[in-house]
Order: sequence, then C-alpha cells, then structure tokens
Amino acid sequence: MVLAAGCSGGKNQAVAPPLPEVAVITVAAQSLLLTTELPGRTAPFLIADIRPQVNGLIQKRLFTEGADVQAGQELYRIDPAPFQAMYDKTKANLTGLRLKADRLKEALVSKAVSQQEFDDADAALKQAEAELEMAHINLEYTKIVAPISGRIGKSTVTDGAIVTAYQPMPLAIIQQMDPIYVDVPQSTADLLRLQRRLADGRLTRDANNQNVVQLILEDGTKYPAEGTLQFRDISVDPSTATVILRMVFPNPNGVLLPGMFVRTAVKEGANDQAILIPQQAVMRDPKGTPMALIVNAAGAVEARILTLDRAIGDRWLVTSGLTTGERVIVEGLQKARPGAAVKAVPFEVPPAR
Repeated sequence: MVLAAGCSGGKNQAVAPPLPEVAVITVAAQSLLLTTELPGRTAPFLIADIRPQVNGLIQKRLFTEGADVQAGQELYRIDPAPFQAMYDKTKANLTGLRLKADRLKEALVSKAVSQQEFDDADAALKQAEAELEMAHINLEYTKIVAPISGRIGKSTVTDGAIVTAYQPMPLAIIQQMDPIYVDVPQSTADLLRLQRRLADGRLTRDANNQNVVQLILEDGTKYPAEGTLQFRDISVDPSTATVILRMVFPNPNGVLLPGMFVRTAVKEGANDQAILIPQQAVMRDPKGTPMALIVNAAGAVEARILTLDRAIGDRWLVTSGLTTGERVIVEGLQKARPGAAVKAVPFEVPPAR
C-alpha cells in the first residue's frame, strides 16, 4: 500500500508550463537631427516681362528663342525712322532758339531789349532742350534691350508686328534660373509646434548649418547641391493657413526649371534625448491610440500609452510614454498579455538587404 501511494503521488504532481518568450529592445536615448520634408515649387530668381516703351513696327527680332541673353543685349528693333525724324526736327528748332537767346542776351546788356523778351526766349530754349532730350529717349527706346541676364522664352510677336507702349501682353519673358528659388508652404500648426519645442529645450539649433536645405526631385532622386533657407514669410495665407519658406539653390546646369514640383528636407533642430522604437512594436487600441507592451523588472507585461512624433525610416520617434532603460516587446506580442509573466530575450535586428 505504501508503494502504491508513492507511485500515485508522483503521477499527479503538477508541472509548471514554460513562460512565453518575447523579444525586447532596451530603450536608450540618442541624439537625432530632425528634418521635415515639405513639398514646394521652383520659381525664377529674377523675372522680367519685355514690353515696348514706344509705339511702332517691329523691324527685327534679334534673339533666339530659348537661348541665354545678357543684360543690355538688344532683343527687338522698332522702326526708328519716325523717331529719328522727330529728333532731327527738334534739334534744328533748338539750334534756332539757342541763337535767338544768345542775341537777346547781348542786346539785354545794352538795354536794347526788355528783360521779359529775354526771359521768354530763354524759357523757349529750355523747353526745346527738354523736347530734344525726350526725342532722344524715344529714339533709344526703339532698341528693346534685356533688363536682366537669363533665359528668354518664346516671342509673342514676329517681324512686322505693330506694338504699343507698355502693352499688356509682353513680347517675351526672361527668367534667371541660376540661382533659383524654391517656395515651400509650411502650416502654421507645424510652425507653432516647432517654436514650442525650441522654447521647451526639446530641440536645439546649430547656427552653422541650420539654414542648409536638401532637395528631392520629382523622380525621387536627390539634388546634388544643397540650398539655403533665405527667409520665412511673415504673412499667413488665410485660405490655407500656411506661411511661405523661400530657399535658394544653385542651378548651374539648368536641371531645375521654374514651376517644377520638388520636396525639401528642412532641418528643425537636434533632439539630444530622442527615443526610437521599431514600428512593429507599436499597436493601436480600438480608439486608434498608439501603445506598446513592456516587460517590467518583475518580468511581467505592462501596457504603455505612447505619444508619437513621426516615422523615421522603420522606427517611430516617441515623445512620451517610455523612459530610458525600459524593455519594449518587439516580437511575441501575440503571446504577451498585460500582467502575465514572460521570458524576455534580446531582439535581433535582421541584417540589411
């Protein structure tokens, strides 16, 4: 009977099941330079609409459409004949008035003429001089020149066209594209968020490279040259609640054309206590609130509500909910339940492909 009882007790003894195994990472703060990608469009550094300043007939177009032109280069020639005739007529009239004024000045010394007669002649002389100057200006305006250097577009008129002074439609447009502007809208909400983080000390700025900006082209390639953040506009667009950031990029090869859609990487600042965890470690509750499971010092699972800033690669930047040294579960989440004991093993990062 004693032997039987001993054998029976050995078979009924309960064996504890093994603890579920989960892979964890240990939270560690690190220094991280935060950047924001913002969409924008390129704009010419300088732009000039070419319009005539006198009425006349286009005698000749003197440039090649799409070519680079230099400031002061003649682009169009308006028929100068009527303006030359007016200049010659005014010049001849001026010569006669100058001789008359000289004679009256000599006669005034001997009191042969009155002061009023001389004053009238002198006023007529000055008026004629002004008219000659205006005639000379109009004659020069028959040569339509480039006010800036840059690339000129298509011509809207041909030889023989009649044009009018300061007409609404430009004859052509010149755009300077090296350097070139990139205008980027930034929401006021993002601007206020950034200002708060700088004021709280969560972000610090490096004055030496803070204004350096990188550019990503439409096809996803990185533009080889870095740009400079020139200024942030002080006016908010009420229809979009955004302010414009204007950046300047070198464009020696003409890769960037006005109106292109691009993305910019703008530096916000450095976070010296940044916490990054793999995206697979973050879950969502039924309300969509992000959360993670950790293994506490007693080996039990705890749930933590997180506040996420942004995704950086395959990781989340966590602004609250975790502290340095805590162990976050990355793999085995389906086996972990809050309050349950688990066996924590280090998470092995898969090799990069």
